[in-house]
Amino acid sequence: MLGRGRREERRDDRQDNRGGPLGQGGGANRYQMTQRMVSIGDDFWIENERGEKVFKVDGKALRVRQTLIFEDRNGRELCKIQERMLRIKDSMEIEDANGQQIAMVKKALITPIRERWTVNLRGGPDLEIQGNILDHEYRIEQGRNRIAEVSKKWFRLRDSYGVEIDPDQDDIL
Repeated sequence: MLGRGRREERRDDRQDNRGGPLGQGGGANRYQMTQRMVSIGDDFWIENERGEKVFKVDGKALRVRQTLIFEDRNGRELCKIQERMLRIKDSMEIEDANGQQIAMVKKALITPIRERWTVNLRGGPDLEIQGNILDHEYRIEQGRNRIAEVSKKWFRLRDSYGVEIDPDQDDIL
């Protein structure tokens, strides 16, 4: 019973900026990611809400630093995320298909239960990401506006995550 109030509070927090419950209306783009328990290199597909494979995530195995390459259905590279080693704060660099940095993701130093990151976008405003590592719930905000959300609760399947992105955002980023 102790956790019920917090669960209800989180459900209320999932109200989007338009006042409706998440996943209902507003023209948001929705995706589902399902990670396989046993997968060489952590490859997986991201599907749209119609179940069509939209993006492939190619996790490069046997590299010193974590690398994820996002590809379209035809195998064309769209962007790459690489962990940056030997830094005070954990960070990841996001590059476009031409190898140009489009964003740098930096983790906050002190994060007791909620994890926090700042995304510095090239030529755009910074994004803030907050999440609860116990519940696997993350919100991505630009200023005070929620622009995307990741939730594990939308699915009963193990290791499945839903991603909802406002229509005026770059979905691959």
